[in-house]
Amino acid sequence: MTSYNILLKKMTTDLQNTVNYYFIFDESFIFINDLLGKIISIQHTGYQCLNCGKAKKIFSQGHCFDCFKMSPSVGDWIMKPELSTAHLDIQDRDLAYEKSVQLQPHIVYLSLTSEVKVGVTRKTQVPTRWIDQGASAAIPIIEVPNRYLAGITEVALKKHYADKTAWQKMLKNECVETDLEAERLKAYSFLPKEVTQYWEKDMKSTFLNYPVLHYPQKISSINLEKQPEFSGQLIGIKGQYLLFENGQVWNVRSHEGYSVRLGVAPAQ
Repeated sequence: MTSYNILLKKMTTDLQNTVNYYFIFDESFIFINDLLGKIISIQHTGYQCLNCGKAKKIFSQGHCFDCFKMSPSVGDWIMKPELSTAHLDIQDRDLAYEKSVQLQPHIVYLSLTSEVKVGVTRKTQVPTRWIDQGASAAIPIIEVPNRYLAGITEVALKKHYADKTAWQKMLKNECVETDLEAERLKAYSFLPKEVTQYWEKDMKSTFLNYPVLHYPQKISSINLEKQPEFSGQLIGIKGQYLLFENGQVWNVRSHEGYSVRLGVAPAQ
């Protein structure tokens, strides 16, 4: 068995005909697609906060409790972009940081995971954000110059579209067929007047294919707090999840800041 010591961060991705996935660590990497069909073992060995670097228990989003309460990278406006205030020169936690993130082009989009949902991302995070959600297709609705405008647009569209991913259906590949380009045109009538000036008529859908040998019919989620060791045959990668033959799935992103020993062995 080959083993690696890894401080977990979300998997790095690359959109090709099939999405490529990587673990990046210590100036090296693992091409996870190559592990399909092999036996993967994970052992939880500790924690390291991704913000302060201390060996403190992770509270949320790869941060220890203290950093989660203080770091500008996890302010409330991250999850609720309509709370962004950098465009008004109003600080939440660190105005310079908030300006660097909030005052750049943002995309409001429709994606297809199990159903049509609306979301927001920085333009520089397209298509990464769509991959991380496990979307089978996505299309920009509108590009706006800051996060606040994207946020109020999302709030308006949430009256008509879901804004959360039904992750179990996504991992089972249970998806309603939808013409996103037609749905985008319909969404125009729901836009707030503050953003209609940014509308562009023609946008095309992006389609995404994931490295999955076959999809599970039943789902059981792995939590390293409750199950610090597990192993299984890897059958797929979708969103930020590893899928195993026994129906277990592991959300890598929800374990950011966890140190693990990852083992790889041929299937028996």
